[in-house]
Amino acid sequence: MNTDHADPAELAAIRAAFDVDDMGESALGWEGVRAFEAEQGIVLPEPYRTFVAETTDGSYSGPPDYGLLSVAEVPDDWGGEEEERDLSRPFPLTEAWMWEEDSEPAEDTDEILERVYNHGSIVLGTDGCAMNWHLVVTGPHRGHVWMISDVGAVPFGARFGFTTAEAGFAGWVAHWAANKPWFDVA
Repeated sequence: MNTDHADPAELAAIRAAFDVDDMGESALGWEGVRAFEAEQGIVLPEPYRTFVAETTDGSYSGPPDYGLLSVAEVPDDWGGEEEERDLSRPFPLTEAWMWEEDSEPAEDTDEILERVYNHGSIVLGTDGCAMNWHLVVTGPHRGHVWMISDVGAVPFGARFGFTTAEAGFAGWVAHWAANKPWFDVA
């Protein structure tokens, strides 16, 4: 997973997974990407960065179930205030956390949850029922995709368990395009 340089083969596979008419018509463009990044104080990880600049900034087709959101969008069922989101602050997790299973929650659980939802990640889209896919844009997990739901947060990729897929945006899209269940490890 290279978050600094887009691999042409990965980009081609990602583009093929989305049914986007007139490729590039709804793309954000490089000027738009740079403006978003400057406003947020981040640099989007590759290959997602090139994808939204050159192909499309959101799509009704492709992953997840309800489509890929625009880089600046959150799902309709988003519980928090969009103004509270700070993408420049690091995403706080590096391993799965099921807060619903914590028998003795830490005193600062609410504060950590606030950071999980609002710091260092963009929302790729939703599979409904408050199951949102995030792409981490700052912090140690930059470039990784996470499933964040109302009960916990899980990183996506074979090295974390739960799935046989490669980590990152390209691996996430390829896994979906192969019509595999998100979590295919027994």
